[in-house]
Amino acid sequence: MTTVAAYAAPSAKAPLERTTIERRAVGEFDVLIDIEFAGICHSDIHQAREGWGEAIFPMVPGHEIAGVVSEVGPGVTKYKAGDRVGVGCMVDSCRECENCKAGLEQYCTGGGMIGTYNAVGKDGEPTYGGYSQKIVVDEQYVVRIPDGLSLDVAAPLLCAGITTYSPLRHWNAGPGKKVAVLGMGGLGHMAVKIAHALGAEVTVLSQSLRKKDDGLRLGADHYYATSDPKTFEELAGSFDLILSTVSAPLNLDRFLSLLRTDGAFVNVGAPEEPVSLNLFSVIGGRKTLAGSGIGGIRETQEMLDFCAAHGIGAEIELISADQINEAYERVLSSDVRYRFVIDTATI
Repeated sequence: MTTVAAYAAPSAKAPLERTTIERRAVGEFDVLIDIEFAGICHSDIHQAREGWGEAIFPMVPGHEIAGVVSEVGPGVTKYKAGDRVGVGCMVDSCRECENCKAGLEQYCTGGGMIGTYNAVGKDGEPTYGGYSQKIVVDEQYVVRIPDGLSLDVAAPLLCAGITTYSPLRHWNAGPGKKVAVLGMGGLGHMAVKIAHALGAEVTVLSQSLRKKDDGLRLGADHYYATSDPKTFEELAGSFDLILSTVSAPLNLDRFLSLLRTDGAFVNVGAPEEPVSLNLFSVIGGRKTLAGSGIGGIRETQEMLDFCAAHGIGAEIELISADQINEAYERVLSSDVRYRFVIDTATI
């Protein structure tokens, strides 16, 4: 066991505070990672404040982890000390179900994926995330960060990057496709970059035009304010795919009206409250209302390689650990462009 410094929420809705946690000894197939940067995802706030239901405390959030391997177990073949690596939203799964064998570990049906934090590992111990100095992870759930990506801008790719890349690939975003990104935040700005790099015609749908210049700079071809009723008139029946990154309840019927026949509205934002819709909104036009989680390990590596090849990293604001609580409040007020990243040397 190794004792490391971390920032944890001691209870639901409590401010995070500096503490220490125990990391397991490096096992045969384990990798010990010195964490250098950890992104702050809105999911961290949902879970630390029990917005998605009962949680495990004390909680060390963080599933956008970038660092360097400092030790490997004797059976490890994929990594060696000094390698640049990342860890995303999961650190294990059953490995035996149909989905796990197909590289869809995020949809594990043999007990579900084991989250990087706010979960219980196979050893019966709570998992602790990236707001810490070190983490021990089985090599099968670690990915390599290409040399072309700086670790600080790569960290958010481990959640925000793969959460948008996976559905964009699954629904075939590319040349000849019109893709709308709903929401211009931590996930949304990555969706814009990735959809543009895939060759799609990209439109941002945001509450206001406040971030229009950023959206166009990052690769959007068009930018509309959803607060303007004319937007829904002008864009009716326009899109092959709408990717919603919004974590607040939406009027789904209004947005489904923007899809072409056979278009898909895909949710990656996860509101805490239920949403409703009129089923005629999908019956008319044979439209799809869908959701998507993160990607599997193989697809996450594919995403990192794609981002490195296209020069894509997150737009970040680097903070020290003592700014985490302030950062949470700023995320909730949409006051970040576009991802907070913790310099873990300050923990």
